Amino acid sequence: MAVFESHCETPWASVTFSGARHSMVLQFAGIEAVAAGDLLIARLSEQEFAIPGHLVADAAVIEAESTLLPVPTLRVGIEILLLEES
Repeated sequence: MAVFESHCETPWASVTFSGARHSMVLQFAGIEAVAAGDLLIARLSEQEFAIPGHLVADAAVIEAESTLLPVPTLRVGIEILLLEES
């Protein structure tokens, strides 16, 4: 299970598109959760999203930090560019 540490939304626009860049930090704690976080890191850039009325133009892991003690943890920073479909 992941816990959202933070989420920030910044408006984004180009000549032809508008939307927002979403930055978030997820915290995974425990062996199974860290394994799920590792899977998220491996698959995020290839993931297809189905969000009605929107298009995910980019999804990337921008940081990842892990610790082993006292409990295995993984902290993952993600950015997603979400565009409005016209």
